Amino acid sequence: MTNRRQFLTRAATAAAALPLLATVARAETHVVTIKNMAFSPADLTIAPGDTVTWVNEDRMRHSAEDLNGAFDTGLLGRGDSASLTFGNSGSFSYRCGPHRNMRGTITIA
Repeated sequence: MTNRRQFLTRAATAAAALPLLATVARAETHVVTIKNMAFSPADLTIAPGDTVTWVNEDRMRHSAEDLNGAFDTGLLGRGDSASLTFGNSGSFSYRCGPHRNMRGTITIA
């Protein structure tokens, strides 16, 4: 049976751990919209472990392909999406395969 002192000690210990638990990072999902022949946002900074989802809202097919070949979403039709989860810190410059003037950057910090 727990007495009052043990209960209060456990409660204080649990309360002291709350700020530590609150600082634990949670992975997030970020959306990049493809619309009007542009990525929005074009430049995105995320944390390691976060996911980026590209959603095509244009009538034309688009893709997001890394300039160094690290990823390629493949062609996305209107309403299609593709998601990638990024690990370590770094930076990825990408473009649309069929429309090479459409460019974006993902920075993992």
